[in-house]
Amino acid sequence: MAPGPGRLLRLLADAEAVTWSLLLIGMALKYLTRTTDLGVSIAGPIHGFVFLAYCVVVVVVAVDQRWRATTLLLGLFSAVPPFLTILFERSVRRTGQAGDRWRLREAGAARSAPERALHAVLRRPVVWAVVALVAVAVVFAVLLRLGPPVG
Repeated sequence: MAPGPGRLLRLLADAEAVTWSLLLIGMALKYLTRTTDLGVSIAGPIHGFVFLAYCVVVVVVAVDQRWRATTLLLGLFSAVPPFLTILFERSVRRTGQAGDRWRLREAGAARSAPERALHAVLRRPVVWAVVALVAVAVVFAVLLRLGPPVG
């Protein structure tokens, strides 16, 4: 059985914060001590992948838990500054917006097209987890091919 939406959000929020830490350490080694850029070379792509995965999870949880658009946007924005994902996740958990169970697993719970799509995903979570990982990997590969965000 797949973890509930709140647990999944927490896992990705924590992972995003950890990869931010690794990237910041790598940046300190590269730009402050000028010793090596290996940390950025390794942590940068890992952080980018986890960032994309976190954004996917935020959208999925938002659809399942029927978040307001502002909550969804705050969740997505929280991935940009370091460590804000942890504060966001705690906030939605404290206010009961990150549920313990998937609402859309229940038959008849889906009303809108995004909810019906997520309902189908939740009925076959392993298959769709693989599809999501492949999709994130493809987006990630395209972004890597385009190069870093700053020259």
